[in-house]
Amino acid sequence: MKISIIVPCYNECKTIERLVDKLILLNIRDKQIIVVDDGSNDGSTKILVEKIESKIDTVIYHKVNKGKGAAIISSKKALKGEIVVIQDADLEYDPEDLIKMYKMIKEGKTNIVYGSRVLGKNRYLQKSNFINIYRVFFNHLLTIWSNIINKQKLTDAHTCYKMFTRKVFDKIELKEQGFAFCPEITTKASKLKESIIEVPINYNGRQFQEGKKISTLMV
Repeated sequence: MKISIIVPCYNECKTIERLVDKLILLNIRDKQIIVVDDGSNDGSTKILVEKIESKIDTVIYHKVNKGKGAAIISSKKALKGEIVVIQDADLEYDPEDLIKMYKMIKEGKTNIVYGSRVLGKNRYLQKSNFINIYRVFFNHLLTIWSNIINKQKLTDAHTCYKMFTRKVFDKIELKEQGFAFCPEITTKASKLKESIIEVPINYNGRQFQEGKKISTLMV
């Protein structure tokens, strides 16, 4: 099964090339890599044009910054895979974890897999996961709230790593342009009565001075 990997990119000149190289080398034979440059102004666009365009399937350029949700919406017209996953461009998430998520869908165990940063770990002591105790705490609260609203039992509702069968992904009509797409897609998946399976993943969170763009409250 071909997997389409969507990479929203906004001002990630320090990591985008390394991230794409990791995806190219990923041990999944049939994959499509789509990078959406969301109005970057730090040199990321130049790197994509000069070093990356020729190596991957598709690069989509936004003239202005629209938001992560908008980048994912823009990618929909280019999708070719039977499986779809979202990959941040900042190397906080390890692409190797996509392999076990991919296998779960390929083997027919589920239509949706989330990579959990806290599953199987002590979420309050594992500093390597969230860097900051406040981010752990607020992620926990937001996940509890999401579970109440959506009648789910997730441990990490706001993870970047969300993988879907294309059949399910195409049924989810995204509207949110910014980071709010994250709770939106989880809520709309729940309305489809699809169960979400979580698998533990690695996570190396950045501080804001290192380029982290999302606030503590949004983790």
